[in-house]
Amino acid sequence: MVTRNEILKRLWAQIKVNGHIIGTVAGSGMTAKYAVMGGADFLLALSAGICRLRGRSSFTSYLCYGDSNAMVMDMGKNELLPILSDTPVFFGLSASDPKIHIYDYLLEIQENRFSGIVNYPTVSLIDGDFGMALREEGNSFEKEVEAIHVAHFLNLFTVAFVTDGEQARQMAAAGADVICAHLGLTKGGFLGAKKYISINEARKISNEIFEACDEVNTRIIKMIYAGPANTPIDMQYMYQNTKCQGYIGGSTFDRIPTERAILNTTKAFKSYGNFDAENPMIHLLGNNWGQGEYVEFVKKYIEEHYMKEIRLKDLATVAHVSESYLSVRFKHEVGCSFTEYLVRYRMNKAQEMFAGRFSSCKEVAMNVGYPDYAQFSKMFKKYTGNSPKEFIQKKSCQEGDSSKPGQM
Repeated sequence: MVTRNEILKRLWAQIKVNGHIIGTVAGSGMTAKYAVMGGADFLLALSAGICRLRGRSSFTSYLCYGDSNAMVMDMGKNELLPILSDTPVFFGLSASDPKIHIYDYLLEIQENRFSGIVNYPTVSLIDGDFGMALREEGNSFEKEVEAIHVAHFLNLFTVAFVTDGEQARQMAAAGADVICAHLGLTKGGFLGAKKYISINEARKISNEIFEACDEVNTRIIKMIYAGPANTPIDMQYMYQNTKCQGYIGGSTFDRIPTERAILNTTKAFKSYGNFDAENPMIHLLGNNWGQGEYVEFVKKYIEEHYMKEIRLKDLATVAHVSESYLSVRFKHEVGCSFTEYLVRYRMNKAQEMFAGRFSSCKEVAMNVGYPDYAQFSKMFKKYTGNSPKEFIQKKSCQEGDSSKPGQM
């Protein structure tokens, strides 16, 4: 069991050195083992992970197919903890379970060497008439807040899933170490969510939640969970445009890679084919992975070629769809137009380059795809509020102030 103080020490060190941290939902020992090998900082033992490995969607964990707490306890004790002696494992606690007494059950969780808890399944994801009926029965979010509060008292590490600013304030006041903006079930793959918010809407929700966190405690670690963000490119956008310090993934790290690997390997053996997994065009377009994959292709192309001229018309031609269709799909998936996304991406890159002390403003403009410096300067001021020269001057003043003796 890794102690709360040790976990906090490790996570803040990772944030300081790498800029972010990664949490992985584990539904089996195999998922856990390879996630840790890949660099996961902690694991969440959730019944949703077990359901996914059984071929069901994550929301199956909300149905009466099994005892969520019992499933997590069994998997954690028999599959995760025996092979992960130095990796924090957090118990997915169903706080509304009528069979448990919160304090006593948290002691049992602690005795079984779990390092902390996370409120899952969380009623915060259930709305409408059913959600209201659950609350009337006493299955409320407040029970989850109580569980986080008691776990904090017992010095267990606590991760709190929230969906809005008010829930974030409650969990922050209860002592949560991590506030995670739960953005809904993960899109992508065969079992992925068919309805999900855009990445731009995810940014707005996350900012609301993180601002609420800071009202209570600025030292709370801020993370997001999946939803529309299921690629490194998505997370780069979130890191650049929110206070997010880390990502927690479930389907991103188990279901989607497993679906694709098993499908492609079976196809290869069946057809004697040679599937080139390294070719992004084949990976994204050759396997009929649905409409959303066209958008992933566009975002990936922008990431790799932002310094060159990029026209949506050309990308649509390569993807064998019309420009108008790709434009509509992109705005639906991302929440903003292709042009706005491209410009914002380039302006973020320009700020990174200025921080890296490129030799001239014109050089930065050229390196983010703007041969016309006047146009670059106009767009930079529109998106940052400062001209390139003003941005550099403010950056220099800030660095100068921070280097003065006696200042922290």
